[in-house]
Amino acid sequence: MGAPRRRDTDEVSMQHESRDEHDDPWLWLEAVDGEPARAWVHARNAATEAELESDPRFAPLRERLKGILDSSDKIPYVGVHGGWCYNFWRDAIHVRGMWRRTTLDEYRKPAPAWETVLDLDALARAENENWVWAGVSWLEPQADRCLVSLSRGGGDARVVREFDLATLAFVPDGFSLPEAKSDVSWIDRDTLFVGTDFGPGSLGESGYPRIVKEWKRGAPLAAATTVYEAAPGDMAASGYQDNSPGWERAFVLRQIDFYTSELFWRRGNQLQRIDKPLDANAFALRDQLIVELRSDWTIDGVTYPQGALLATGFDDFLAGRRAVEVLFAPTPTTSLDGVAATRTSLLLTVLDNVKNRITELRRDGKRWIRREVAVPGIGSLGVSALDSDNSDDYFLTVTDFLHPTTLYLMRAGSDEREPLKAMPAFFESAPYDVAQHTATSGDGTPVPYFVVTGKGANNAPAPALLYGYGGFEVSLKPFYSGMTGAAWLEQGGAYVLANIRGGGEFGPRWHQAALRQHRQRAFDDFYAVAQDLVGRGLTTPQQLGIMGGSNGGLLVGAALTQRPELFGAVVCQVPLLDMQRYHLLLAGASWMGEYGDPDQPEEWTWLARYSPYHNVRPGQRYPRVLFTSSTRDDRVHPAHARKMAARMLDQGHDVLYWENTEGGHAGAADNAQIARMQALTYTFLLRTLGAHSA
Repeated sequence: MGAPRRRDTDEVSMQHESRDEHDDPWLWLEAVDGEPARAWVHARNAATEAELESDPRFAPLRERLKGILDSSDKIPYVGVHGGWCYNFWRDAIHVRGMWRRTTLDEYRKPAPAWETVLDLDALARAENENWVWAGVSWLEPQADRCLVSLSRGGGDARVVREFDLATLAFVPDGFSLPEAKSDVSWIDRDTLFVGTDFGPGSLGESGYPRIVKEWKRGAPLAAATTVYEAAPGDMAASGYQDNSPGWERAFVLRQIDFYTSELFWRRGNQLQRIDKPLDANAFALRDQLIVELRSDWTIDGVTYPQGALLATGFDDFLAGRRAVEVLFAPTPTTSLDGVAATRTSLLLTVLDNVKNRITELRRDGKRWIRREVAVPGIGSLGVSALDSDNSDDYFLTVTDFLHPTTLYLMRAGSDEREPLKAMPAFFESAPYDVAQHTATSGDGTPVPYFVVTGKGANNAPAPALLYGYGGFEVSLKPFYSGMTGAAWLEQGGAYVLANIRGGGEFGPRWHQAALRQHRQRAFDDFYAVAQDLVGRGLTTPQQLGIMGGSNGGLLVGAALTQRPELFGAVVCQVPLLDMQRYHLLLAGASWMGEYGDPDQPEEWTWLARYSPYHNVRPGQRYPRVLFTSSTRDDRVHPAHARKMAARMLDQGHDVLYWENTEGGHAGAADNAQIARMQALTYTFLLRTLGAHSA
């Protein structure tokens, strides 16, 4: 494999420089903090804010949305560690947030008494830093120490510090890592697996660590010993420890690209490769090895289908024996949506025509016994174990478009549900109906979608907002959103969620159908849904807005340039748009398994057909567009949105652009920023599509 690709514009190969300087007059906008680029962003932000924030709907909408985000009645979701329920919480007082904990008995109460573990607002003030919470890595099973990750401004790069849960303080001279896209986890109390920026050559071409080291307490990071080194062209490498009592094992993962990997069992200083298919996911579950297939796998003459979940004895499998049991096999309408383990059971969340159900598998000696769990038959279900080593309890979340999310406590082996928390109703649901329809794509494929519309005798077409993603095997499921209800449904709009190919709604086959050279199928599915909405009389092209973020931003960018006549407004959020250079910018190289390699002429041929940045034309009539991005997004480069907006403005098109100065790939770092960004977005849609209060 060749040398790593470099990701910033001042490091791009001469081949790309010569090509792009001639073809791309907006290359200078790739300099994230360059003075000319910042001046351009400031001017565009000012123009967007001047128009949208002067609209009389903006200020009350922003306050309404911020009230929803800051509500003390939201569900405080928790993770259980060492007998404590931990929660990270933001509200009007705790702008950056506070990390807090309580007991399960206390959590059951309507108003639990919380103990503050770490006040992020106070920490940011004390250290004069723009800290954004980025998560925790736990030392299990003791759970008396953890590694806290903090991000400056919300990016993926983060600082890591050891924290003591007994003293509720950072550990003096404890483990600490400077800002980087690090991967770090505990081996034992005094040892870590660490992947970080160790210097030149230590990062893959996507900017993620490709070297795994073992780091001992008290030793300098430079003295950490190498455990594994992935190839320069690989996406990443990482190590982790499974501390299930009696089944303690260490593993190293070589992530070749987004969808292929090798898994190694670390025994002493030796790594034993686990002979799974490269595109399968696998993990140890006590004496079992669990394997999830992305493609068919033939063992001893028996072919197991893509999308299946298999179990086999861990030791037997590594000894070469291949006795495999099927835990889940997909059908044309079902796929595996999630897996959670309790002390004695495996809980499978299954999607059946984009609606969830739960199957429980219990190990009885050498057999798996299954049963269907009796759960509400509406919307989306989520399962998470409280303590997979010591308890059979698990949390169940139940949600859909019109019913506020409810959190239950359940126990494997039982269908009884103890209601713990419920989200308040942030909008009145009675005036609305939910339906699931099917559109027919250009190649005859049926494509399901959900639509939320107002009830009543008025059958006139209404403004509608169509949302899609269609990538990375991500499934879009019904969800409750107070902000969507308040900002769109209550304004007379219909909301549409499209389950297009590229997602995971029907398993790996649904994703792979729109992979790489087949990406156009995802776009065609999206257009089919739009046309079906119009055909049913639910909306008109002039009243139909579309929205998507990240890969979904690519989707709506392609829709903008390929089928502009179908839509009246486009909201394109933190998008990929320049498919000729995406792999050179930040984490872009890690997505070549999804899109292809533009340096390969054959692959650039298919990318060039839809790359929005290369297909926008002067003289073409496009729907009005709002691009939103974040200066601190270190995953999808803000230059995608910047350059597309600049090119369209130069061509004379009607475009608004707004870039938050922090927030990372999420686009915003606190509730006030989220409320402002969402209020700008929905004000744009209300103005452009003509929606009004119902």
